[in-house]
Amino acid sequence: MGKADRNRSQSARARIAAQQEQQRKADARRRMIAFGGVGLAVIAVIVIILVAVLLRKTPSQSGASGGTLPASVQANLTVPASNLASVGVGTAAPQALRRVSGPRLMSGSKPEMLYIGAEWCPYCAAERWSMAVALRRFGTFSPLRGIHSSATDVFPNTATLTFYRTTYSSKYLVFTPVENQAVDRSTLQKATSAQQALWSKYQPPGNGYPFIDIGNMFVSSTTYSPQVLQGLTWSQIASDLHNPASPVAQGANGSANLFTAAICKMTGNQPASVCTAAPIPALESKL
Repeated sequence: MGKADRNRSQSARARIAAQQEQQRKADARRRMIAFGGVGLAVIAVIVIILVAVLLRKTPSQSGASGGTLPASVQANLTVPASNLASVGVGTAAPQALRRVSGPRLMSGSKPEMLYIGAEWCPYCAAERWSMAVALRRFGTFSPLRGIHSSATDVFPNTATLTFYRTTYSSKYLVFTPVENQAVDRSTLQKATSAQQALWSKYQPPGNGYPFIDIGNMFVSSTTYSPQVLQGLTWSQIASDLHNPASPVAQGANGSANLFTAAICKMTGNQPASVCTAAPIPALESKL
């Protein structure tokens, strides 16, 4: 091969090599753009998921582990009088409701029922179901939210509801709930000095939460064991309230009947449709 031919061959190889290098760089750029697009898409999906999760969460101040209770659960808090009559006292402890003396607890012209509890408290978790069932017989709640008690206390993660930021309307009484601490035990609502005085006066040492004062005629703490609620969801508990033979109904509805009898004493047996229904008159006679 002559010198001229060799030069032409080398020049052709150089051009081919340059073209291949340009193609390699172009391919690399396309891959980077493609990978970048996939990365941006993944980041966008992650951001969307995080935003959705944050929007679903209730305010951290509440310490709540759930949102508004399903409509079916709210509705099941109204238990038929016949079911309540079938339960009677059930497995609730009548002795837990203690009669006290002193100036009547009033709010304006109406007798007042005071509750002081904590969202983390498993015993409060049980009593809220009973109070809700009893109080629904005298008035109405704004939508209640579902929470779970502390995961690190006895009867962990008990499904319950919270009275924090709820309203209760009744012609017959005022219900004043104070959820003192959130699930994480941070301060949620502070008791007033008057509420604190009643709490300190009537709550046995070491009992803590819950404290329930019904018109300053009766006080109570724990009326039945949260054990019957263990492992159940809000819907299962609410459904069991309508089965008089269930452990939930025997505990929660038995307790609700005790609260109802005490409230009837406080309201002067109003309304009659509630206070004359079995087993309330019989329970009232024993209080």
